[in-house]
Amino acid sequence: MGKGGIQEGPSPAAQRLAAIAGRTSGGRMKEEMARVEAILTQVQEQGDRALLDLSERFDGIRPDPLRIPPERLAAAWEATPAALKDALALAHQRILAFHEQQRPADLAVTGPHGERLGRRWRPVERAGLYVPGGRASYPSTVLMNAVPARVAGVGRLVMVTPPGPGGEPNATVLAAAHLAGVEEVYRVGGAQAIGALAYGTETIPAVDVISGPGNLYVTLAKKAVYGRVAIDSLAGPSEVLVIADHTARADQVAADLLAQAEHDPLAAAILLTTSEALAAAVPAALEAQLQGHPRAEITRTALNDWGLIVVCDNLTQAARLSDCFAPEHLELLVEDPESLAEQIQHAGAIFLGPYSPEAVGDYLAGPNHTLPTSGTARFAGALSVETFLRHTSLIQFNQKALEATGAAVITLAESEGLHSHAESVRRRLN
Repeated sequence: MGKGGIQEGPSPAAQRLAAIAGRTSGGRMKEEMARVEAILTQVQEQGDRALLDLSERFDGIRPDPLRIPPERLAAAWEATPAALKDALALAHQRILAFHEQQRPADLAVTGPHGERLGRRWRPVERAGLYVPGGRASYPSTVLMNAVPARVAGVGRLVMVTPPGPGGEPNATVLAAAHLAGVEEVYRVGGAQAIGALAYGTETIPAVDVISGPGNLYVTLAKKAVYGRVAIDSLAGPSEVLVIADHTARADQVAADLLAQAEHDPLAAAILLTTSEALAAAVPAALEAQLQGHPRAEITRTALNDWGLIVVCDNLTQAARLSDCFAPEHLELLVEDPESLAEQIQHAGAIFLGPYSPEAVGDYLAGPNHTLPTSGTARFAGALSVETFLRHTSLIQFNQKALEATGAAVITLAESEGLHSHAESVRRRLN
């Protein structure tokens, strides 16, 4: 499995993990960014016409009209099979319940001289939700982006998603949009869709924040427009790191590794284990489950290029290696997952124990599945309600407070050579 297969000791493993984390960086990105910037410029200058031309060029479809009528979303929901409806409704209910607990409270503080200080949260006015298509369609991504935006109180949700065969997006994606209360859906994808959300066109409004994962071009486009709009993150290819001991089952470990590898040829699937027997058994379990796999070619490519099995001396060593990688998804298939989780500092989401496969987090556990990738869990976290909020500081001094602190303000202002800063306080004190 992967280049190097089973490796003994932490040093070669750490080097390999660093290479996997950086698998999407390099000189090629500069060339691709130039293409993306040209697309964004075309959208900014030509609006809807650019969206139609670029969709025809990249997707082979001219999506005219761009907007999908709300009644089409309702029809997609009604046509959804009952079992799938129930599953989507359960996922929506659990995701909503979890995110409702995330609402931050306004802060109000009274200072020592009676001054009032605070922080006030308000939602952005418009949020753009990108839902990918391509190799697969993801109704779960609709819920994971729309629900926190709705909980935040965003007034207008604008969803973009690539047209599929025949020019229509995936029907279940449209059904999920209806369930989540998204009425404004446009059939356009790629960098051009990000440009539309950032700059606005005749049909698609400019938004304040863009969330949702996509391919390389979507990610680079989000990077390019950041600053004009806010973004949730720069999502890279998906990844899972499993830490397992002698209690883990090889077939379950293999299934969890495959669950990531089937996403994308660039997906990473990593096993750190203290059990040599498990390390030896997992490759055969992987091969057995790949027989007849509907996405075998994609999955094998990911495993061969970005799969890794490392035998560690102990779980502490495994935890340290995991923190070096800072995985998007971390599974702890060990005898005492709670204790091991306390040793982990960097991970997008941690799945504890044999009954918490990463798939439950993808669909309906409740916490958001949009997570930091490519080592960014060192400083970033999951998409949340706060992604769609901004906070404002509130400051109300009274005469007593200004008299008590004004001399210090004047001194600090003068130390920085800012005369009028000092004078604005001095005139109030005098």
